[in-house]
Amino acid sequence: MISPNAKEVFIQGLTEDGRTFRPSDWAERLAGVMCSFRPGGAYPGSHLSYSPWCVPTIINGIKCVVVSRELREANVMAWDFVMNFARDNGLQVAEACLVPDASPAPVKPPQAGRV
Repeated sequence: MISPNAKEVFIQGLTEDGRTFRPSDWAERLAGVMCSFRPGGAYPGSHLSYSPWCVPTIINGIKCVVVSRELREANVMAWDFVMNFARDNGLQVAEACLVPDASPAPVKPPQAGRV
């Protein structure tokens, strides 16, 4: 069950028994089907890029599709299609949110002679 608080859902290219899901381009195919579901709707040429709500990626060497909760808010049937794809193929689904890489804060060297 997906929590209503999840910002993103990761559909992983691993089956529930741990096997790699095939075909190898499944993530790109799924995201390609969802390309017209985007903020502002489809527009001429939108089929040439992925929707920001359904993006294929690789995480720790595993193909995944990151599905934004915003897809559900925009089109419940599209959300159901993606979630049913995962369920029907026995894929592992994880709730998460992407966190941007933060650059570490610079460390100041200690100042000599101050008390």
